[in-house]
This record gives sequence, structure tokens and C-alpha cells, in this order.
Amino acid sequence: MAGILWAEDEIGRKWDRCFTDAILKLGGGIALGGVFSLFFFKRRKWPIITGAGFGLGMAYSNCEKDINASIRQQKPLSCTREEKK
Repeated sequence: MAGILWAEDEIGRKWDRCFTDAILKLGGGIALGGVFSLFFFKRRKWPIITGAGFGLGMAYSNCEKDINASIRQQKPLSCTREEKK
């Protein structure tokens, strides 16, 4: 039972890291898009929206890889009953 709780705690920590990563990458994309919008694109909105989209996309990709890696590491529980010798 302790192995299951540890895996749940690990998944929880990974979700926390995913949310933090998403917030940072979203903010970075908005900031970078704002700079490009201000200096190169005559204060248009689309560079900011595009930067935010790229940031969220990168965060989603990183999170998906991180969580899938931890799910694959877990041993599946056996539904069959093992015979004792």
C-alpha cells in the first residue's frame, strides 16, 4: 500500500511542477510576444497571443512527457490470483 501512496505523491508533485512550468512559460511567451509587438509589429496583438500559445504548448509537451514517463515506470497490479507453492 505504501508504494501506491508514494506513486500518488509523485504524480501530485509532477502536476505541481507542470502548473508552475505552464505559468512561467505562458508569462515568458507573453513577455517575448510583447517585446516583438512593441518593436517590430506596430503594437499588434497577434505576437502576444502567438507567444502565449507557444509557451503553453511547450509546457503541455513537457508535462505530457514527464507524467507519461512516471506512469510507465509503475508496475501494473496483477488481477490474477497467484498460487502459493
